[in-house]
Amino acid sequence: MNNNLLADLINDLWSDISKPAIAKQLLVVVLCLAVGWLLARTWRRFILDPQPNTGNSAAQVPEMSFLMQSFVGLVGPCLMLVFLLIAKSIMIKYQAVNVLRLAIPLVGSVVLIRAVFFVLRRVFARAGAVGRSFLLFEKSFATLVWCIAALYITGSWVEFVEFFDTTSIPLGKHRVSLSAIVQALTSIVLMVLLALWLGAELESRLMKVESVHLSLRVVATRAIKAVLLLIGVLLSLAMVGIDLTVLSVFGGALGVGIGLGLQKIASNYVSGFVILLERSLKIGDMINVDKYYGRVTQINTRYTVLQGLDGIESVIPNEMLVSGVVQNFSLSDTNLRLAIQITVSYKTDVEKLIPQIEAVVLGIERVVDDPAPQAVVLRFGDNGVELEVGFWISDPENGRGGVKSQVNLAIWRLLQAENVELPYPQREIRILAERPNA
Repeated sequence: MNNNLLADLINDLWSDISKPAIAKQLLVVVLCLAVGWLLARTWRRFILDPQPNTGNSAAQVPEMSFLMQSFVGLVGPCLMLVFLLIAKSIMIKYQAVNVLRLAIPLVGSVVLIRAVFFVLRRVFARAGAVGRSFLLFEKSFATLVWCIAALYITGSWVEFVEFFDTTSIPLGKHRVSLSAIVQALTSIVLMVLLALWLGAELESRLMKVESVHLSLRVVATRAIKAVLLLIGVLLSLAMVGIDLTVLSVFGGALGVGIGLGLQKIASNYVSGFVILLERSLKIGDMINVDKYYGRVTQINTRYTVLQGLDGIESVIPNEMLVSGVVQNFSLSDTNLRLAIQITVSYKTDVEKLIPQIEAVVLGIERVVDDPAPQAVVLRFGDNGVELEVGFWISDPENGRGGVKSQVNLAIWRLLQAENVELPYPQREIRILAERPNA
C-alpha cells in the first residue's frame, strides 16, 4: 500500500516548487542548520580551544579532547534537529512542510550515528586510539542507518517491517519472527552499551577521588561494571519477554563448569579481588615474585602486569601473587638496602680504609644518608680480607644496577688513590718427574 509514497513525495515537492511556500521551507531549513552550526561552533570554542585564563589546552588533556570532540560533533546535529522539529510544528498549521519532512529524517540519521559513535568511543576508545576494526564497525553502522533512512523516506519501511513480522524461523517447538529476534538483539546491545557507558563514567569519576586508596578505587570500578553489565543483560532479556527463571538451569551448569573445568580462571579472578581488597599490592610497587622482578603497572581481575627494568612486561596470574611468596620492596617503606663485596690484601690498613669507603659511598647521589652506609669485615678469606659495603636507596623503581655501578666506581677510584692492593687467587703448579720404569 506504500508503493507510491516516494512518487507522492516527489510530486508534492514538485508541486511546491511553483509555490512561494517552498522558498519559505528552504529558508527555514537553512536557518535551522545555520543556527545549530553556529551555536555548536561557539560552544566548541569554549570547550576545546585553549583557555586564556588557565593556559590549558586540548593538547594537554588528550583524552578529554578526543571525547569532547566526539561530543561536540553530536551537539550540532542535535540542535539542528530540535530547531527543525520546532519549525515543523509551527509551519504545519499554515502550509505544507514537505521539505521539512525530508530534512528531519536525514538530520535525525546524523544524530543517531554520532550519538552511537560517542558512546562507543567513550567505552572502547577513551584514550583516543581507534583501530581499524573499530572504524570498520562505525562505517558499517553508518551505512545501516542511512539504508534505514532511505527505506523510511521512500515509504518502503512499512513493507520491510511487515516482512520481518510475517517471516519466522523455528526454534525448538516454537517459531519466532525475525522482528522479535531483531528487537531482542537490539535491546540487548543497547542495554549493554548503556551499562558500559555508565560504568565508564563512574570509573572516570572514582579514579579521581584521591582520598580513597587506589586499590579500592580499582576494585570498586570493576565491581560496578560487572553489576551494571549483569543488570543490563537481565533487563534486556526481560524487555523482550524471556522468562528469567530459565536462566537458573544455565546458572547451575555454569557453576558446575567453573567448578570442574575453570578452576584456575576462577581462582585467578578471586585472587585478583583479594589483592585489591587487602591492598598487599598497588600500582607502582616494586616486587619480586618467582623469577620476575619489576614494577607493577596493571592490576586486573585475572592477571597483574609486571614491567621489568629492561622494559619487558610479564603477565603474572593473580593466583601466584596470593598463594606464593611475593617480595614487595615498597609495601610500607620504599627504602631498599644494597650490598657489594670487595677483597683487599692483608697488607691493607682496614681500620683506615673502612671510614673512607663509607664517606665515598655517602657521596653518591641516590644513596640516602639515613641509614648511613656501613662497611664491615665479613671474614678473612683465602686471598685477603673480605669486606661488605651496605647502603640504602629510596627509589628502587629506578633500578639497582646503576647505583651499584656508581658505588663500585667510587670505591675503585678510592682504592687506586690509596694504592690498596686487590688480591687475586694464585695457584702453584708443580711438574713432578716421571718415575723410572721398574
